[in-house]
Amino acid sequence: MTEIRFYHLERSALEQVLPKMLETSLQRDWRAVVIARSEERVEALNALLWVYGKDSFLPHGTGKEGYAARQPVWLTTEEENPNGAHVAFLVDGSEITDPGKFELCCEMFDGRDDEAVQRARAHWKAWKEAGHAVTYWQQIEKGWEQKA
Repeated sequence: MTEIRFYHLERSALEQVLPKMLETSLQRDWRAVVIARSEERVEALNALLWVYGKDSFLPHGTGKEGYAARQPVWLTTEEENPNGAHVAFLVDGSEITDPGKFELCCEMFDGRDDEAVQRARAHWKAWKEAGHAVTYWQQIEKGWEQKA
C-alpha cells in the first residue's frame, strides 16, 4: 500500500514549504507530481517555482508546456502520473482516488483553515480504513515533527 503523509502547515505557507519539499524529492532522485484544485493555482505554482529562490531552480512543467515524461516535477489538476513520479503532493484540498499510482502521497493542508483541517481528517480516516500507512507531520519551528 502507498504511504500517505499529512503535512499540517501552521508556521509557513505552502508557497514557502512546497519548493523545499520538491527540492528534497529531487535530491532523492524522485520525480514528483503536484496536484492542485484549479488551473489558476497550477499557474501560480508554476510561476513560483521559477522565482522562489535566488540560488535555486526546480525543473518543472505543466500541460501548457507539455513534455510531461521529461519533467522531474509535473504540475496538474488531474489525477495523473505522466512523468513516472514517485511522490504526489496534494495541495489546496485536491483529492485522488488511486494513491497506488505513487509510492508516497503527501497531503498538505493549512492548519489555519478549519475547512482544510476537516477535509484532511476525513481523508485520514478514509485512507486508514483502506489500509494505507498514514502518518501525520506537524510543522514546528525548525522543520517537521511526526505526531502520529
